[in-house]
Amino acid sequence: MFKKKGMMLAGLLSLGLVLAACGGDGNDAGNNADGNANNAETNNDGNADANGGSEYTGGPHEWRFVTEETEGQVQYVYAEEFADLIHEKSGGQITIDVYGFGELGSEVDQVEQLQTQIVEFAIISPGFTGTLVPEGNLFALQFLFPDDNEVTQQILDESEAINVHLREQYEQHNITPLAFWTEGAMAWTGSSPLQSPDDFSGFQMRTQESPLILRSYEAYGANPTAMSWGELYTGLQQGAVDGQENPLFFIEDANFNEVQEHLTVSRHNHYVTMTTVNTEFYEGLDEETRALIDETTEEMRDRAFEIQAEQNGVALDLIEEDTDNPTEVYELSEEERDQFRELAIPVRDYFRENGGDNAEMILDMLEEEIEEIEGN
Repeated sequence: MFKKKGMMLAGLLSLGLVLAACGGDGNDAGNNADGNANNAETNNDGNADANGGSEYTGGPHEWRFVTEETEGQVQYVYAEEFADLIHEKSGGQITIDVYGFGELGSEVDQVEQLQTQIVEFAIISPGFTGTLVPEGNLFALQFLFPDDNEVTQQILDESEAINVHLREQYEQHNITPLAFWTEGAMAWTGSSPLQSPDDFSGFQMRTQESPLILRSYEAYGANPTAMSWGELYTGLQQGAVDGQENPLFFIEDANFNEVQEHLTVSRHNHYVTMTTVNTEFYEGLDEETRALIDETTEEMRDRAFEIQAEQNGVALDLIEEDTDNPTEVYELSEEERDQFRELAIPVRDYFRENGGDNAEMILDMLEEEIEEIEGN
């Protein structure tokens, strides 16, 4: 695996300060940092070294890939395998160093580092870009996507609303989404049971930095509070917040069940994330290198789904089997989910009016695409 833990941090952050002070663009920074493909030195025969015998001729390069999760979690495993594939396909000429959450700052810091090309690649959850790209808040709309994870992933793969129109909104901010993918259905944990909208009255719900997520929980009567997940365990433990939402694998791996007595299998949403690349860096690459990145992204689509399915598949059992931290697990019935759905659907109109200039067009198109795919 090709990764670093905390190495080069001071240098990377210093580079960011230099870029900010000098006003250098991200593309120039990338060329200085790892060598432009046109200027990079290769072996005398133009081929890769003995690591793979590939015919790739665009390297060498060393890139950085930051994730919002830690070693062993879905995003980190994905990034490691992405890095390994790139290294293999390039015959060892491209190395990608993978960074976990916290090694380069908070989730918001990581978005800024991608924009300024301190890192070339990042896995970003749209919930942390809600103020930057308001149209990206669309993934905060609860009960929008189908319950079936595979159908939801099909929509994320094929949707023109997402892969063309929403992608364009991110590219205006020097972020190119290469793929959108689900990390699984969301669940709630709480210091008290969460089985009906009444249970959310006055409930301090932790959310991402997304105005629409805040609005969604306000519709249930909760008092939502934005908080980085790096602060969340302590926040739950000390009662600064009463509960949170995440896929099951994340709840189990982050040990939230140690400080939360109740877990509700709600399936109110899917945790959608993006494989992204700095736009100026990506567009400045030669065609061969861009094609290698695109090919790897396509190969990782099915693998991303497998990784989350594997981890989510065992997480609930692990939580239920943890006798040291007994957790009351409750699965909402369809009738109970309908109570939440009734309150969630009107939030879509709020998104249309407040989610950016293209929010209405993107959401209307997406709803039509979902209806068409579900009808087939």
